[in-house]
This record gives sequence, C-alpha cells and structure tokens, in this order.
Amino acid sequence: MEFVTLLGIYVCTVLAVMALLCLCSGRKEGFLARSASAASQVLSFVIPTQLQRVTQRALHRLFHTRSCLFVGLHVALQAAVYGEYTWEVFGYCWELQFPLLLLLLPYLLLAANVGCFVLCSRADPGIITKSNHASLVKVYACDGVLFQKGIVCPTCNLEKLARSKHCSLCGACVHRFDHHCVWVNNCVGAFNARYFLLYLLTLTGTAAATATVTAAFLVQLVLLSNMMEGRYIDNEGRERAVDLLFLIQHLFMTFPRIVFMLGFVALLTLALGTYSCFMLSLALTNQTSNEWCKSRRSISSHRLAPPPPGRRPAYRNIYSKGVWMNLKEIFTPATMVEGKKK
Repeated sequence: MEFVTLLGIYVCTVLAVMALLCLCSGRKEGFLARSASAASQVLSFVIPTQLQRVTQRALHRLFHTRSCLFVGLHVALQAAVYGEYTWEVFGYCWELQFPLLLLLLPYLLLAANVGCFVLCSRADPGIITKSNHASLVKVYACDGVLFQKGIVCPTCNLEKLARSKHCSLCGACVHRFDHHCVWVNNCVGAFNARYFLLYLLTLTGTAAATATVTAAFLVQLVLLSNMMEGRYIDNEGRERAVDLLFLIQHLFMTFPRIVFMLGFVALLTLALGTYSCFMLSLALTNQTSNEWCKSRRSISSHRLAPPPPGRRPAYRNIYSKGVWMNLKEIFTPATMVEGKKK
C-alpha cells in the first residue's frame, strides 16, 4: 500500500503547513519567525556571501514586491487540472452517459471565475490619493482602538483614514484595506472586495465541481465493474476481499492522473471552502482581515493586562450595521457619508 502511505504523508504535510501558517500569520516575533532568524544566522557561517545576497534579493523580489509569479502558478495549476479533466474525465463520463449540464458545470464556473479574477486584479482597490482623501475621510469614523485620529502615513504623507492601511507591495494606502493577495497580484480593498469574494466563491466552486464529477466517475466505474465484490491475492499469497485501501490503490494504478487530480482538487476544495467561510463571516460582520487580526491582538492584550482608567477602551466593532447592510456595503461600497457615527 505504498500509494496510500505516500498519500497520507502528503495530506498530513499539507494540512500541517496550512495550520502552521494560520497560527503564525501576523506574529512578527512568533516561534516561526524566531526559528527562521536563528536558522539563517547559523547558515550564514557555511553559505558563501555572494549566494546569500542572491538568495536575499530573490526572496525580497518574490515576497516583498508585486510579482506575477503566483498569478502564473495559479494559471498553470488551473490549466493542468482542466487539461486532465477535458482529456480524460470528460470523455469517460460522456461514454457513461453523464448529464451534459453536469459535465459542463466546471467550465461554466471557470468562465465566471476568470471574469472575477480579471475584475479583481485590474480594479482599483481603493488607493488613497490627495485628490480623494477629503471625501474618503468622511466614510468611516475612527474607533479609538484600532484606528486613531491624526496619524500620518510616513510614506504617503497623508493622514491615515479609519480602516485603511499602507501596503508596502503596492506602495500606497488602501481604503478599507483587507489584505494583499498574491494570487491576483493586487490589494483587496473597498472597491474590489466584491470581486474578490465572488472570485473566491467561484474558485471554490470550480474545485468542488471538478472533484464531484471526477469522484462520481470513479464511483460509477466501481459499481459497474463490481470491484467491491471481487477478491485479490496479497503479498503473502492469501486471498482477501477487496477493501477500500486496495480499491484506491487499484484505481490509482489504472487511472493515476485522474486519482492524483482528484486528491489535489479535494484538498483544494477543503482549503478554499474553509477560507471562503472565513471571508463570508467577515463580510457578514463588516470586518476586514486586517481588522480581525488587529482585534485579536487587542483583545489578547486587554485580557493579559486590563488598561488603567483613562486609557484605550476594549475593542468593539462599530462598523457592523446588520447582515443585510454589511453585505450591501461590500457590493456597493460607499465613497462618502454624511456625518460620522461614533
């Protein structure tokens, strides 16, 4: 059962890396950052200086500047998945008389996803300039906890607006900043948050639809061939009934590309589905990823050391206006409101 063992190791590794990234995200002095710093100091004694400089420049260009590398990787992965789906899965399912609409569903979702991707990557996320600063400053009030009045961005030389943040990759402050997404090579802000949410949902849909059709094909194949009623001879020469592990290995040996693709899109569906639920919960409560991270730190600091009288109050989300109005703000972002509600 070498395949099952390797697949289990692969799945556990991917899930462990994802969990580690989630736990360590936003912690500048976390365990991961300290470990990486210590490792780099040790390696600096054995790696040539010239190689260190080249590596540092490459890492800086990859993670600290806008780059199309992840967009290219995104396109390559989608092309590989849909190439395999078109080349093998679609043809086999058509021979088994699957409904045409079901077979075309991944393509329809792909078309919608590409449209949302283009809109999200090309749209202005809400870059704050001198010309629009006066109008955008009236949209949101400072809550006095996460966002303070009178603070000036040292790079843009503009007063920081409530719910805004300076993006070092884009080199500008962004209105209602959520995060910088490397997969669309753009910031997610007030004016393209709706496109990003739709992009994320349609991307999850493409992975789920592809996984569903592929899994349905393999299940149909097993049922038609009565594989589960068969028997096989193990390595010790004993006759055994077909079990799930043997079935998975047999399908992998018969359709290696299809089974590998199914494993990949199934994991992708799980990861994207989890992240989509997180982003939807933020949209329903009128929060951004940036505010969510900052609020967690604010709440933790107040639990560890309650502030003395006269200091900053505990965090409270003052921007939520109810589920419907919160969603409306995502899809029809305000550029200016009359008066500030505190």
